[in-house]
Amino acid sequence: MRLFYLIKKEFIEIFRQKELLPLIFIAPIIQIIMLGYVVKTDIKNIPVEIINLTSNKIAARIINRINSTPLFRVKAISDQNKDTVELLKRGQVKAVIIFKDPPRQNPLNYPEIQISLDGIDSNTSLIAAGYFNGIIKKFLLDNLKKAGMHQPAMSKTLIRFNPTLESINYMGPGIVALLLTIISLFFTSISIVREKEQQTMDTLLISRLTPIEIYLGKAIPTSIIGLINMSLGIAAVMIWFRVPVRGNLLYLLLASIIFLSALLAYALLISVITSTQQQALFFAWFTMLTFMLLSGLFTPIENIPPGLRILADINPIRYLIKIIREIFLKGNGIEYFYKELLYLLAIASVTVTVSVINFKRLISK
Repeated sequence: MRLFYLIKKEFIEIFRQKELLPLIFIAPIIQIIMLGYVVKTDIKNIPVEIINLTSNKIAARIINRINSTPLFRVKAISDQNKDTVELLKRGQVKAVIIFKDPPRQNPLNYPEIQISLDGIDSNTSLIAAGYFNGIIKKFLLDNLKKAGMHQPAMSKTLIRFNPTLESINYMGPGIVALLLTIISLFFTSISIVREKEQQTMDTLLISRLTPIEIYLGKAIPTSIIGLINMSLGIAAVMIWFRVPVRGNLLYLLLASIIFLSALLAYALLISVITSTQQQALFFAWFTMLTFMLLSGLFTPIENIPPGLRILADINPIRYLIKIIREIFLKGNGIEYFYKELLYLLAIASVTVTVSVINFKRLISK
């Protein structure tokens, strides 16, 4: 019962700050929706300028295809030669496509095509080149079929788990894990240091509460709020972005509880070793940024240099994101990601042990 009243006290402490309630329960939903649109890796409406220096009919047909696809946004079509470097320097277009007369040795009368790309954004440039090559390839295949010929060899690509290649299906679940980290880390990291600043820690220490009860009383309320936020986030991703869930969400609940035990132990450790809420928030912000960059949310873990891979291996959010994507996209059961659960459990065991030891040192002073 003593633990129950301490948990109740923590909830009262949180909910009496009415200005924070929208930040706790409404802001995460807004952030998920905003990030769902912003962090998409799908590239569309790439601004291009077309320079057509030929009267070739095939060139005109290819230009029509480029103009009609949502992948490109044709800003101008000119029949006068221009300085492509100057066009790209101005930054108004990402690509300049030039159609020239066919070479004399070209019996099929296909135009010569030159593509100049702005390489500052290498990702967009590579995707734009792939899109354009795909349009050309499709055009040539259609012409072969009309002529009654077939390509001698053709590869067929079969995409599993995310056949439409929509990035929100991949990024959405990861964003939910990220917001669970932010809310839980920031609120828990100031819980004990707030007691220090308000000089109410002594009141807790002279009560009949044991150190473990005080520790759990600080961690459990934030865990409950974090799980509620995660549930709201999952609902937002499923309803707003229509991301399907193919697996069992109970496995995700299990992984989230283990993850929160590791994360909150680290947050409480921050709260123990800091003296002010400002210091705690700074440490929490630095930790959150490090966790995010080494989580595999935006870039594959394989791209991280070997020297930093060790930090990624002890990053709990990395394993939660892997599990949540396994459940959402592949519909896998626990037999496919039990290793990630074991890693999370090991990280949680170490962080909880270190955190409890330091908390006991604090209250023994």
